[in-house]
Amino acid sequence: MDAISLVHASLGEQELAAVADVFSSGWPAGQGPMGKALEIELAERYGAGGAVALSNCGAALHLALLALGVQPGDEVIVADYTFPAPAHAVRYVGAVPVFADVRADTATIDPRAVADLVGPQTVGVIAVDTVGLPADYVELKSIADHRGLFVIEDAACAVGATYHGRAAGALAPVACLSFHGRKGATSGEGGALLTADPALAARARVWSSFGIEPIFDQARAIGLPIPVFTEIGYNYKLSDIAAAILLVQLNRISELLDRRRAVAAHYAELLADEDLLTLPHVPPDRTHAWQTYMVKLDPSVDRAGVAADLRAQGIGCGHGTWACHLQPVYDSKQECPVSADLFQRHLAIPMHAELTASQAERVAEALRTALRVHAHPQRTREGAV
Repeated sequence: MDAISLVHASLGEQELAAVADVFSSGWPAGQGPMGKALEIELAERYGAGGAVALSNCGAALHLALLALGVQPGDEVIVADYTFPAPAHAVRYVGAVPVFADVRADTATIDPRAVADLVGPQTVGVIAVDTVGLPADYVELKSIADHRGLFVIEDAACAVGATYHGRAAGALAPVACLSFHGRKGATSGEGGALLTADPALAARARVWSSFGIEPIFDQARAIGLPIPVFTEIGYNYKLSDIAAAILLVQLNRISELLDRRRAVAAHYAELLADEDLLTLPHVPPDRTHAWQTYMVKLDPSVDRAGVAADLRAQGIGCGHGTWACHLQPVYDSKQECPVSADLFQRHLAIPMHAELTASQAERVAEALRTALRVHAHPQRTREGAV
């Protein structure tokens, strides 16, 4: 049988034509005309005061923390159940990541855990829209406002999702997007920083280019302007090739997201009566971008065995995401029991806009069979969330 990939980027002729235009322009590097157009499009789409196109979401998180003035020794509360990029970014600036446990039903950062972790060194919170589902921003904003903290929205997985009718990426004063190959809009790699503050965006743009103003602008000036390096910056620019691809992809978001939603709805129908797993929960006040479709396996199921069976049939699958406090790089002494449990029980199954109904049916059938084979009733259910 043909393989069914876990992820697949929806890139085609429109994107190729946009790349050809960049080749003809003579400016494939970063912060050129396509980059400028992308930043304008992002700012308008998200109602932001400024947008900065960047090489990836990790760069956006790093620059966001720098722009917000986070200092060595400060503490930043971060969602525990996620790719470790937020905690890495906190470490980049010499601050301390404090891991907050997540809700068992949505896997998003638990506002109660955040409130309990605020201490004298706490300066802010990085909330994560977990695999495409927005966090609880009303509650998080209330805590932050009461305690004088900033909130950053890590919307890396959530392009196209909504919360209370507002787009993910516009749910906090500073937000970070990813355009990695598995996202709803992609250029292979890429990211963006969105902010309500144009001055913050301007600072981040300079930091993204080694600490100088865009070379493209200076190359078009009369005379011979010589760039002046005013600050230590980084090479976080997004190429104009990637920016051109993203301008096409942003105009396709509705189409691509509709396809992902159809896959998610089909999975929900196919697996509705399966008692050895729990389907994703989406509260009625938000919508999911479906970057990833994760099912939570019953504690009696051997997840590794299920994954081996699926992969043997050419069906892609993965563990979901990470319980960051368990990663040795952080040497954390914290406990996040919900996150730790989800880290052991979640299974990601194929999800992308190119997935057909028949492929989803094949995935569901293979998953059901594997669950029966690898369910061991004698395994303890103690500690399951």
